[in-house]
Amino acid sequence: MSKQASSSPVYSIPLSYRKMENLHIVFWLLKDISWCMIWKPLGVAMIFPTLIISIVIAWRTRQFMSELCHNVAISVWIAANSYWMISEFFHFDAMVIVGAVTYKHLALIPFFTGLLILAYYYIYYQPRHKEETEVITE
Repeated sequence: MSKQASSSPVYSIPLSYRKMENLHIVFWLLKDISWCMIWKPLGVAMIFPTLIISIVIAWRTRQFMSELCHNVAISVWIAANSYWMISEFFHFDAMVIVGAVTYKHLALIPFFTGLLILAYYYIYYQPRHKEETEVITE
């Protein structure tokens, strides 16, 4: 390992947090597989652990603005994705609200919310807080 690599800051995640993140991925995959296979009960059931764990992860990383913004964006992404899945499962996704806007398009609200959170971080917050460390050093 080079001297530069060994002196670089390291982001450290407690093992219990990492285990929760890994379990979160399992729930997320089960939710999306259920959506693909049209397994409604499992798909709907997997929304809850997937979304709850993503919110817990965001809460636990709140001391680092970078992690908080990305994890909140993931939570609203999961919410949007879950709403979209439910709209397809229960066949109201193609129902028209007004003009060409359908109920599926309502998922764009949390999708764009996630983008706005990340835009805030990258365009506004990060350039104004360059001195802040976003990592834990060993």
